Amino acid sequence: MRIIAIANQKGGVGKTTTALALAAGLSEKGYKVLGVDTDPQCNFSSTSRVKVSGVPTTINLLLKDAESEEAIQQSPSGYDVIAGSNALSAAEKMITETGREHRLEEALQGIKEKYDYLILDTPPTLGILTICAFTAADSIIIPTLASFYAAAGINELSHSVEQLKHYNINPNLIIDGILLTKFDPRTIVGRKMKEITEQIGEHIDTKVFNTVIRSSVAVDSAQVMKTSIFEYDKNTTVAKDYMAFIDELLKGYEKDGVKKD
Repeated sequence: MRIIAIANQKGGVGKTTTALALAAGLSEKGYKVLGVDTDPQCNFSSTSRVKVSGVPTTINLLLKDAESEEAIQQSPSGYDVIAGSNALSAAEKMITETGREHRLEEALQGIKEKYDYLILDTPPTLGILTICAFTAADSIIIPTLASFYAAAGINELSHSVEQLKHYNINPNLIIDGILLTKFDPRTIVGRKMKEITEQIGEHIDTKVFNTVIRSSVAVDSAQVMKTSIFEYDKNTTVAKDYMAFIDELLKGYEKDGVKKD
């Protein structure tokens, strides 16, 4: 099994959209998938159509108030979910003990082998919630826009990964790659920023996925309807792009010897 964190401290880059598409797409391919929402905005949870109140959520796992099995809900989109909650916004103050970065990793130990993939949706910051996700993860996918400001933060994220490895918190953590989202190949700016993003990838020794996710209003429509992009319309350009991305990702895993159990 593999635990994948979807992360970028820049908001609006398609992070949660990518987490949702990955969870739904892998589920469609027959994999057993669990999505874990560590973002106080809870967009992954709400779009997955699961409860975010009156049930154990990620914050309860981090505070050790509940067992992970109690928090699992089934999404109509075909994958399981441990929901986020607004209370996650106070995690920085509520979880202060030494070793707190291991809280999520410890909470998932008892259930992770039931799944082929765990997808961790993270907040648009590099605070304790994202660090917990990085500590629990095997690898990270970085969605980013083809823009200077969105791409510039990748170096900081890469530095955080190196720190976790350096201090032996998660020495085997890797970045699977950088995924360009909301991409318009017709514009000169878009093509130029793709080149710059590839240069950033080379600088941090990380590939940029060959697949790009093109801009599409279908993403917003699917979110309004609280459904996966594949349920909304699998024939849209963005649905085809995300499925092509999943195929590219899985092919890379197979090359590295990571296969479905």
